[in-house]
Amino acid sequence: MRRPTVRGGRGFTLIELVITVAIVGLLASAAYPLAELAATRARERELQAALREIRAGIDAYKRAADEGRVAKAVNESGYPKSLSLLYRGVADPKRGDKAMIYFMRRLPRDPFAAGTLAAEDTWGLRSYASSPDWPSEGEDVFDVYSRASGVGLNGLAYRDW
Repeated sequence: MRRPTVRGGRGFTLIELVITVAIVGLLASAAYPLAELAATRARERELQAALREIRAGIDAYKRAADEGRVAKAVNESGYPKSLSLLYRGVADPKRGDKAMIYFMRRLPRDPFAAGTLAAEDTWGLRSYASSPDWPSEGEDVFDVYSRASGVGLNGLAYRDW
């Protein structure tokens, strides 16, 4: 008597495995650029938020200097001399108890800065006396910019944000 042979249903053939691996590889290669784009977009949002936060702190410092709550000389612009004054605070001359005024809780890092630099060292500084086209450091901090050399998804250089 002949026994019937059982065919199929016990596993995959080699061709089925090769096709499955090829499809998974194709899907993964299509998903990688999307994941990279999402990561870049997240870092750009973080850069925008950091710039907004620092600039708000600089503006608050200037407002306090104009109101006489931050000591300044007659020939000074009223902008902070360094970014550290925004989070380390300055003494309020209007109060006798030497109370400190803080303009930021902490200074954010530039998300595109590499390495282990301190947060303050990741930003480019522009003084009040320098040109917007060619920002340079000076006696005060009027604005900050990213030192990253790349171009954002919007087509503008990170430096110009």
